[in-house]
Amino acid sequence: MSAQTLRPQRSQAGDESEVGALYWELLDCWNKRDAQAYAALFEEAGHVVGFDGSVVNGRAEIEAHIGAIFADHVTAAYVGKIRGVRFLTPEVAVLRTVAGMVPPGQAAINPAVNAIQTVVAAKDEDGQWRIALFQNTPAQFHGRPEVGLQLTAELGELLE
Repeated sequence: MSAQTLRPQRSQAGDESEVGALYWELLDCWNKRDAQAYAALFEEAGHVVGFDGSVVNGRAEIEAHIGAIFADHVTAAYVGKIRGVRFLTPEVAVLRTVAGMVPPGQAAINPAVNAIQTVVAAKDEDGQWRIALFQNTPAQFHGRPEVGLQLTAELGELLE
């Protein structure tokens, strides 16, 4: 028997919960403005595709990039909602979410920065889920303003 066969197996539901928790931790680290903890959620060779299309490669570069954002900007807080988790293999999952941001000192979501977010998560050699890729895409819905309004309303419900 291989070591893979002897490894205790968790239910997919347990893994789905852990992948979701990884996403919530990512948002929490952003909201706490903790670049080091944010970057620690990624694989060593993880990637971020930012809201503006910036590509950041590797945990050290992610920490430096996010740290510079926190140093140079007063950032809004994320509010998110998980749309689904799909397992490509027992050790690789794709998490789909929507997110909005509440600017500092305000109580409502800024619809101009709503996003569709995707996380590709993979288990490391210790069985811990890590982010391999985080993509943050503007939810612009060109030509369909009603869809943007619906998303803002949906995310706003999370604030109540």
